[in-house]
Amino acid sequence: MKRLIMAVLLAAPLAVSANGAFKDCSMKASKTAKKADLMAMAKVKADEAKKTALGTAGAGATIVKGGIETEEGCLVYSYHVKDPAVKGQTEVFVDAGNGKVLKTEKESALRAAAEKPIDKTKEVAGRAKEKLTGEPSTNQAKKQ
Repeated sequence: MKRLIMAVLLAAPLAVSANGAFKDCSMKASKTAKKADLMAMAKVKADEAKKTALGTAGAGATIVKGGIETEEGCLVYSYHVKDPAVKGQTEVFVDAGNGKVLKTEKESALRAAAEKPIDKTKEVAGRAKEKLTGEPSTNQAKKQ
């Protein structure tokens, strides 16, 4: 039963279809593009995108994780923002071309906990890729 619950929790974010939030993004990017290429394409810098993401939350909010990525074909910064006044986290997607917030998703503490093993696996894989290719992985850069 626990396996079934975990499988449903992990598959739920993948099963959600596009709701149109990314249809108006200003920059398109390939899912297979290297992180360095994504950073070079972005018109908005990471610091600006972080400020925008933090602006969606209250005072004292912090960024838990995030960075540049491709989401539904759009070049975005995705940041998990933790507001101390609110349970869970909010994932904020900022357009890397114009700095506008495209979408926010509320994540419960349960979902954030369920993502931790996935994040750890991505981190380990990223370090291995970096050792093999010499290129920093997307997940390593997300921690910056």
